[in-house]
Amino acid sequence: MKKIMKEIDAAVEPDEITEAMEKETDLPSVVNKGLQSNEDFYKMAFQFQEIMMIYESAIKQLETKLEILNKEYKVTGRRNPIETIKSRIKSPDSIAKKLEKKGLSVNFKTMTENLQDIAGVRVICPYISDIYNVKDILLKQPDIKLVEQKDYIENPKASGYRSLHLVVEIPVYLSQTEHRVKVEIQLRTIAMDFWASLEHELKYKNEQKIPDSVRRELFRVAETIAMTDREMEEIAIELQALD
Repeated sequence: MKKIMKEIDAAVEPDEITEAMEKETDLPSVVNKGLQSNEDFYKMAFQFQEIMMIYESAIKQLETKLEILNKEYKVTGRRNPIETIKSRIKSPDSIAKKLEKKGLSVNFKTMTENLQDIAGVRVICPYISDIYNVKDILLKQPDIKLVEQKDYIENPKASGYRSLHLVVEIPVYLSQTEHRVKVEIQLRTIAMDFWASLEHELKYKNEQKIPDSVRRELFRVAETIAMTDREMEEIAIELQALD
């Protein structure tokens, strides 16, 4: 299973995506059949590659919108609301694992219909208010449709994790077709990203279960960081009032 997904990811030429997304090609069954012909393998590989190209195109569009916003603020002499922009596409192995975890068949149709985070963009902002300003500006654009919002800033996770998660739908136009593509956007402050990155490393690189004492300490640090975020924004507001 993992081998075939990695081989598919290595393919370099596209095929027709519409056929791929509509046809329920079960990848494990293809593996079990031993890929009866090279033609079947390359067709499947090309289809997967084109699907990934469309997700990558959606990411590029969002990144361009965010970069334009930052340039506008710079030209007008205002403080930039975005510190950094990061993006990623889920690996074939991660896609397969997530579908299997959901109890779904690993094929193109279930992948595109049931996973909302294949394409992801992370926006790091200086202050909490910037997060909501960037969100509002993006959602005012007519070609961006909000699918889902989870506010872990107002309602943090039990671990202490904070971030604003949006799933948006954005159009990608090819030479003959249009596709509405879902992209997950995570908006965080610099402090939130610092905590989340370290917590992720501890959680996934530690082979043993994290002790409750460490979890409590992580939560305490998350609360301290949240308080620091609020205090830094208050200082910034005070300084702006002096101008």
